[in-house]
Amino acid sequence: MIKIETVLEILKADDNLLSAAEETGASQLIFTQVSYDSRKADANTLFFAKGAAFKKEFLEKAIAAGLQVYISQVDYQVGIPVILVKDIKQAMSLLAMEFYDHPERNLKLLAFTGTKGKTTAAYFAYHILKQSHKPAMLSTMNTTLDGKTFFKSTLTTPESLDLFQMMAEAVANGMSHLIMEVSSQAYLVKRVYGLTFDVGVFLNISPDHIGPIEHPNFEDYFYHKRLLMDNSRAVIVNSGMDHFDVVAQQIAQKDHDFYGKDSENQIVDSQAFAFTASGKLAGPYDIQLIGHFNQENAIAAGLACLRLGASLADIRTGIAQTSVPGRMEVLTQQNGAKVFVDYAHNGDSLEKLLSVVAEHQKGQNILILGSTGNKAESRRADFGRVIQNRPDLQVILTADDPNREDPQKIAEEIASYVDRPLTIMVDREEAIQKALSLTSSAADAVIIAGKGADAYQIVNDEKVAYPGDRQVASLYL
Repeated sequence: MIKIETVLEILKADDNLLSAAEETGASQLIFTQVSYDSRKADANTLFFAKGAAFKKEFLEKAIAAGLQVYISQVDYQVGIPVILVKDIKQAMSLLAMEFYDHPERNLKLLAFTGTKGKTTAAYFAYHILKQSHKPAMLSTMNTTLDGKTFFKSTLTTPESLDLFQMMAEAVANGMSHLIMEVSSQAYLVKRVYGLTFDVGVFLNISPDHIGPIEHPNFEDYFYHKRLLMDNSRAVIVNSGMDHFDVVAQQIAQKDHDFYGKDSENQIVDSQAFAFTASGKLAGPYDIQLIGHFNQENAIAAGLACLRLGASLADIRTGIAQTSVPGRMEVLTQQNGAKVFVDYAHNGDSLEKLLSVVAEHQKGQNILILGSTGNKAESRRADFGRVIQNRPDLQVILTADDPNREDPQKIAEEIASYVDRPLTIMVDREEAIQKALSLTSSAADAVIIAGKGADAYQIVNDEKVAYPGDRQVASLYL
């Protein structure tokens, strides 16, 4: 619960309060619920009126259910007291912490950011920490608050009210650590405002999430990624990442480890399913995920977990046990050709995926690819450039969460950046079946990129059931 006087004290301390305490007219209120969903509001709810799509009638329905006061950046003049604030998202995060009795103080917090690899690194960390501890995990793929049951999150980083409720549940379940993926959006819209992580890991950076409803440019995207470094007690940074010098200068006075190129902690020998590391994690490791970048993700997770109480034995065992749904999953056709299912959904991750496959499959490689609608439009040109630079790659363009856009037009836009003919098959299942039929030997490969383990297609703002790339591919092996 939280008292209204505490609410006002927190908002004042954050210099976020516009209305005076006496103006609320409800000085004795105690709230036993917090919510931004007006359908769940009642007399005991501290309600946050947030979002560009919020409407006055939402408040009026909540008032009919008993709502007594609300927090907002706008006075909707609905006949009950309003607590006016400068920034509703800042208010939500700090008040959620207090309402849930600061669960972050009872967990060791590990956060991963980067354009790609967050989920894979989080899975490595989860498998490492579970050897001797009780980690919870908030991941794009799967979330677990008890180490037993798993569910898929809607957002990479949940809204602050949901985040702290999940943290509180993890604490109640006896969890000792929490592993999170922290997106640039999480800082852009302040879902983790006021939160300090024990360890923050910066995996890499490349242009992505740039568009009308996301970041206006790369500089803004990079700035919001780097905020994790400012809000972590210790940091792990990839010394081989683009713009490393900027991040290195930023964290120079902070407790840190570097890994990768030109650092103490790097991979000195690499094979398909094994590698040897130097530095703090020196020694040999077995790994299920192929690709040098996955081995570096494992090193990043290992260094982070070493700071959070994991032993070298835990790290070695955890890395060997880690697999990730929809990340470099490999199937084999009857003719011996390989089928790779991977979440690669931007230009940089696609290029790395294709490079890894090309190392192992020297025959005809066939790529199935689409791009999302109504977000991250810059990816389409990036995909086109990657395809253009691989003239021997056979490509089938298809649908990938087209949302309110025409998937045919999205595919045509990608193809416009390539000076050779590409096949377009909008139906993703048909595209996968066609690609598998084009292989002839064990040297060939089909690469299904973009959706990973997602068992849906986003069409017109709705999740439409879809079997999933691996499931579809398995039907035609």
